[in-house]
Amino acid sequence: MQSHGVSADIIIVGCGPTGATLSLLLAQCGITSLVLEREKSIYPLPRAVHFDDQIMRIFQGLNIADALARVVRYNPGMRFVDPQGELLLDWPRPEGIGENGWHTSYRFHQPDLENILRNKIQSTANIQLKSGVEVDAIEQSEQQASVRCTNGEEYRAKYVVGCDGANSIVRSTIGNDIQDFGFNERWLVIDALLKANKPELGDYTIQHCGRDRPSTYVRCPGDRRRWEISLKPEDDTRTVTSDSSIWNFIGEWVNAEDASIERSAVYEFKSQVAKTWRRNRLFIAGDAAHLTPPFMGQGMCAGIRDAANLAWKLAICCRQQQLPDNTRAALLDSYQTERIPNVTEYIDTAIKLGALINSCGTEVALKRAFTRDDGTVQLKSMVPTLGPGVGLGSNACVGSWCIQPQLQNGTLLDDMARYKPILIIEPRLLREHQASANAETHCLVITTQAEPDLQSVLTHHGVDALLIRPDRYILGSANSAVELAELLNRASAMHLA
Repeated sequence: MQSHGVSADIIIVGCGPTGATLSLLLAQCGITSLVLEREKSIYPLPRAVHFDDQIMRIFQGLNIADALARVVRYNPGMRFVDPQGELLLDWPRPEGIGENGWHTSYRFHQPDLENILRNKIQSTANIQLKSGVEVDAIEQSEQQASVRCTNGEEYRAKYVVGCDGANSIVRSTIGNDIQDFGFNERWLVIDALLKANKPELGDYTIQHCGRDRPSTYVRCPGDRRRWEISLKPEDDTRTVTSDSSIWNFIGEWVNAEDASIERSAVYEFKSQVAKTWRRNRLFIAGDAAHLTPPFMGQGMCAGIRDAANLAWKLAICCRQQQLPDNTRAALLDSYQTERIPNVTEYIDTAIKLGALINSCGTEVALKRAFTRDDGTVQLKSMVPTLGPGVGLGSNACVGSWCIQPQLQNGTLLDDMARYKPILIIEPRLLREHQASANAETHCLVITTQAEPDLQSVLTHHGVDALLIRPDRYILGSANSAVELAELLNRASAMHLA
């Protein structure tokens, strides 16, 4: 076995969207990473097809959003139809730019995203990517973690993060204890390339409800279209993926003269969350940590949120070698306690949506499922708060997502901050704080005098100051100089601001 000493601050196993994003966020924090990817090249066929405005905002912080915008497609929404094709319920997405500075929903081709992420990695000095390298053993001590590869190479780092998918070796090393939420169904996924334009297919995602085989139609970028077809227990995997079966399944929409099949595969849609996301110096993220049915389009999104949550916490622990052990442990443990409730809410909603697609064939049933207590029907994008973690203070806004207003010069808030904490504050409160404490803050400070549009953010939460984490959730708030001093002192003690 050939050992390479300490190879990087962080070893990331897997260079899919989650692992690639994590490496780039760490690099913005000045942290080095070694990314070990089993495959020699990017998988060339479609897989994930959706991300939302929160994820585009993270990509914006990586400075790849403009490149992505050229290859993605705005998703206008979802429609539920009965077996006769009659509209049961409409879930439109806003046509314009939303409160995060982007469209609320995008369709994309995963190889396009991965190529953009890899190109960014190649131009980033703090990241080393090794492709065609498979990890087969992982060990850790009090001081470091190490991975051994099938080629005999061994690498060491302060921490190891497994972004290595549903069969994660890192999760197996941590402990393979899984909570299963009970949704386990086989679906046939068919990706087709149109040979000519077929506008009658439409741009909306269509959920075909209450049929013998419930199905989903997805409008992807360019000529790509996707169908997801529910399978029955007696369906044989080899049979349903034959050419004749595929055309039988989607023949009511397209035939061999209209399209060619790019890919077909049987997936078992699962609903699982690992119970342990961290053991000492080992972590998991993305599909290694959770699997969700696809009906909300949040599988990849959840992994990107994992990366955004974890990167700044690892960075603090790598940079601050003298951080007290209990402080370090609390910060790293918060990754799991914050993310599990958040991702579980998405999974729970996806399960309910899947059950509706399978069983509901009437407008009344669908509206009943989405009716609020006041009697109105509400279908809108979810923005779950975080679970308990490093939020500071008792204000209800702590742990919730902070929107991204446009600045005076026409740019967006994160163009100024990237992946750094932000203090949004009324100038009066900042002056009072500086006068009483003679203190300086260690984060980007933006006053509502300099950026008047930020006042709406403070007003929405009923506060005079908000401290925003690098992952754009609210760390804490203040309404007085005393509260602000306490907030910043507690944040500084953990090197959060």
